Amino acid sequence: MSRKVPVRMCIGCQTRKPKKELIRIIYNKKTGEIKVDPSGKLPGRGAYICPDKGCLKKAKKGNRLNKSLKTSISDEIYTKLMEEIDKMNG
Repeated sequence: MSRKVPVRMCIGCQTRKPKKELIRIIYNKKTGEIKVDPSGKLPGRGAYICPDKGCLKKAKKGNRLNKSLKTSISDEIYTKLMEEIDKMNG
Protein backbone atom coordinates (compact mmCIF):
# COMPACT_ATOMS: atom_id res chain seq x y z
CA MET A 1 0.00 0.00 0.00
CA SER A 2 1.54 3.31 -1.05
CA ARG A 3 1.32 6.51 0.94
CA LYS A 4 -0.70 9.46 -0.29
CA VAL A 5 1.35 12.29 -1.73
CA PRO A 6 0.37 15.67 -0.21
CA VAL A 7 -1.03 17.97 -2.91
CA ARG A 8 -1.25 21.77 -2.73
CA MET A 9 -2.57 24.44 -5.08
CA CYS A 10 -0.37 27.17 -6.54
CA ILE A 11 -1.82 30.61 -5.77
CA GLY A 12 -0.53 31.90 -9.12
CA CYS A 13 -1.69 29.43 -11.77
CA GLN A 14 -4.30 27.66 -9.58
CA THR A 15 -3.01 24.17 -10.52
CA ARG A 16 -2.68 21.35 -8.01
CA LYS A 17 0.77 19.82 -7.70
CA PRO A 18 2.66 17.65 -5.23
CA LYS A 19 3.76 19.69 -2.22
CA LYS A 20 7.46 19.04 -2.92
CA GLU A 21 7.24 20.73 -6.35
CA LEU A 22 5.99 24.02 -4.88
CA ILE A 23 7.61 26.77 -2.83
CA ARG A 24 6.04 27.61 0.53
CA ILE A 25 5.86 31.27 1.51
CA ILE A 26 5.05 31.99 5.15
CA TYR A 27 3.83 34.95 7.17
CA ASN A 28 4.75 34.84 10.84
CA LYS A 29 2.28 37.10 12.64
CA LYS A 30 4.43 37.39 15.78
CA THR A 31 7.48 38.73 13.94
CA GLY A 32 5.65 40.26 10.96
CA GLU A 33 8.07 38.42 8.69
CA ILE A 34 7.25 37.10 5.22
CA LYS A 35 9.76 34.67 3.73
CA VAL A 36 10.34 31.50 1.75
CA ASP A 37 10.18 28.31 3.83
CA PRO A 38 12.40 25.70 2.11
CA SER A 39 11.82 23.09 4.85
CA GLY A 40 8.03 23.46 4.91
CA LYS A 41 8.13 23.34 8.71
CA LEU A 42 8.33 26.98 9.84
CA PRO A 43 5.43 28.27 11.93
CA GLY A 44 3.02 30.74 10.42
CA ARG A 45 0.38 31.04 7.74
CA GLY A 46 1.55 29.52 4.47
CA ALA A 47 0.84 29.80 0.77
CA TYR A 48 2.25 27.69 -2.05
CA ILE A 49 3.52 28.85 -5.43
CA CYS A 50 5.27 27.23 -8.40
CA PRO A 51 8.99 28.03 -8.76
CA ASP A 52 8.13 30.22 -11.75
CA LYS A 53 8.20 34.02 -12.08
CA GLY A 54 4.99 33.96 -14.12
CA CYS A 55 3.06 32.42 -11.24
CA LEU A 56 4.36 35.04 -8.81
CA LYS A 57 3.37 37.81 -11.24
CA LYS A 58 -0.16 36.36 -11.52
CA ALA A 59 -0.38 36.12 -7.73
CA LYS A 60 0.71 39.76 -7.39
CA LYS A 61 -1.70 40.99 -10.07
CA GLY A 62 -4.69 39.33 -8.41
CA ASN A 63 -3.57 40.12 -4.84
CA ARG A 64 -3.70 36.37 -4.21
CA LEU A 65 -0.70 36.31 -1.88
CA ASN A 66 -2.23 39.10 0.22
CA LYS A 67 -5.47 37.13 0.49
CA SER A 68 -3.78 33.80 1.26
CA LEU A 69 -1.51 35.19 3.96
CA LYS A 70 -4.16 37.63 5.25
CA THR A 71 -1.78 40.60 5.27
CA SER A 72 -0.66 43.40 2.97
CA ILE A 73 2.49 42.73 0.97
CA SER A 74 4.77 45.46 -0.35
CA ASP A 75 6.51 45.55 -3.73
CA GLU A 76 9.81 45.16 -1.86
CA ILE A 77 8.75 41.72 -0.59
CA TYR A 78 7.64 40.66 -4.09
CA THR A 79 11.11 41.67 -5.36
CA LYS A 80 12.77 39.54 -2.66
CA LEU A 81 10.53 36.59 -3.56
CA MET A 82 11.48 36.98 -7.25
CA GLU A 83 15.16 36.85 -6.25
CA GLU A 84 14.54 33.70 -4.19
CA ILE A 85 12.84 32.03 -7.17
CA ASP A 86 15.82 32.99 -9.38
CA LYS A 87 18.22 31.38 -6.87
CA MET A 88 16.15 28.19 -6.75
CA ASN A 89 15.99 27.92 -10.54
CA GLY A 90 19.75 28.35 -10.79
